[in-house]
Amino acid sequence: QVVRETRSAYYPTLNGELTGVAAEEGSRISTGALSASRLLNHAGAGVELNQLITDFGRTRNLVASSSLQAKSAQQNSLASQEDIVLAADIAFYRALEAQATLQVAKSTVSDRRNVNDQVGALTASKLKSTLDQSFAQVNLSQANLLQLDAQNQYDAAMASLNEVLGATDDTQYSLVDDPTPPAPIAPNADGVIQLALQQRPDLQAAKLTHEADLRFARAQHDQLLPTISGLGVVGGTPWAPNTAGNTFFLENWYGAAGVNVQIPIFNGFKYHSEATEADLRAKASDAQSRVVLDRIVRDVRTAWLTMNTAQQRMSVTAELLKEANTALDLADTRYRLGLSSIVELSQAQLQQTQAQIADANARFDYEADLAALRFQSGSQP
Repeated sequence: QVVRETRSAYYPTLNGELTGVAAEEGSRISTGALSASRLLNHAGAGVELNQLITDFGRTRNLVASSSLQAKSAQQNSLASQEDIVLAADIAFYRALEAQATLQVAKSTVSDRRNVNDQVGALTASKLKSTLDQSFAQVNLSQANLLQLDAQNQYDAAMASLNEVLGATDDTQYSLVDDPTPPAPIAPNADGVIQLALQQRPDLQAAKLTHEADLRFARAQHDQLLPTISGLGVVGGTPWAPNTAGNTFFLENWYGAAGVNVQIPIFNGFKYHSEATEADLRAKASDAQSRVVLDRIVRDVRTAWLTMNTAQQRMSVTAELLKEANTALDLADTRYRLGLSSIVELSQAQLQQTQAQIADANARFDYEADLAALRFQSGSQP
């Protein structure tokens, strides 16, 4: 709409006018801003036309500046959309992570309850000591505490997801992760940086804003040039002054056309100051565009390193979980055979639980970090 407002200077201005005047005869020679022709007893109606012929590029630069500002606003709108997509991705993967952790906690409670029941039965049969039963009960209590914390984190993650989705109720979702591995963005950080410099809407907005400021600065300099306009009026005077039966107007209509050239000579250096101000603002927006570019390069490199580390963590945690499962099987067998104490079994259970949580966290952290890298590269879907 601002572009249309600015472009309106190209079109003619057409005004309709109705005038009725009652004046004293001598008022036509008075001082002031009213012209003598208006200080006659008369009534009239007509239209007035004003058409810009040329202002030597000022309006053209103003229209170009407005168009660039509009494009910049569109890019900022796109950047806001990408912010929302990233927030939804992060909230989704955090909720998936909390959901997986809760499942691990529930499974841990179930497994340790079974062990506690078995140890309790063995203790009642005098096959195990009360110390074993105490350790089993402690392990079960720790698992219950883990489940409480996991449930709280899950509920908080669901609240965050509902907030991102714009829901005010406490909807509980059953989230399912897409098993398809995501496609890589680029083979290295430099490739992602090149994509970001081409696609990031906030950088495009900053560049467009700078270009708009440059065109506005040109328009401010163009104020020092003349403005040429065409003028025209036409109308009728159904009632005109009459003196002794003789009307002052020979015709009951009027019309005129002309050209006006307005040349700025001096206005207290206002135009010079406005042009200088516009130049300085254009330099400031250029520096701001450079700041945005440097920040994007930094953020892309940081996001790439974080994603790469998360990818490596997945293989490490998968191996850790495999080893923890093997260690738990061995510890459980040794305990059942009476070759080790329940302390060894408890330690193996704890290590397995930690490995399961670490494996789930690593997987969803990687997907969240990959979503952040897509955002930094401007490749959001």
